[in-house]
Amino acid sequence: MYAVQYIAIAVVLILMVYVLGRYGRREFEWGDFLFWEAILIGLLVVSIFPVQIANEIRKLLGLGRGLDALFVIGIGLAYILVFKVYLTVDKTEREITELTRKIAIELEEIREMLEEIEKKS
Repeated sequence: MYAVQYIAIAVVLILMVYVLGRYGRREFEWGDFLFWEAILIGLLVVSIFPVQIANEIRKLLGLGRGLDALFVIGIGLAYILVFKVYLTVDKTEREITELTRKIAIELEEIREMLEEIEKKS
C-alpha cells in the first residue's frame, strides 16, 4: 500500500466517526446518516483497492485508463451532492417565504385590531 492510501483510509475513518457523532447528537436524520455512511464506505473501499476498482469501472464504462473511470464516478457523485444541496436550499427558501407570508398576515390582523381598539377608546 502507498502512503496516500493510509492517509485516505485515516481521513475516511475520521469522517465516519464524525458523521456517527453528528447522528448521535441528533444533528443528522436517519436518511442523511445512511447516505453519508454509504458514501464514506465506498470511499474506504476505493482507498483500499484503488487499482482493482478503477480497472473494473474502466472495463464497465469502456474507458482507456482506470484513473479516468474514477474521475467520471467522482464527477457524477459531485453532481448528485450538488443537486441534493440545491433541493435542500430550495425547500428552505420555500419554507421561509411561507413563514414570511404568515407573519405578514398576522401582523396586519394585529394592526387592524389595534386600530379598532384605538377608535373605541
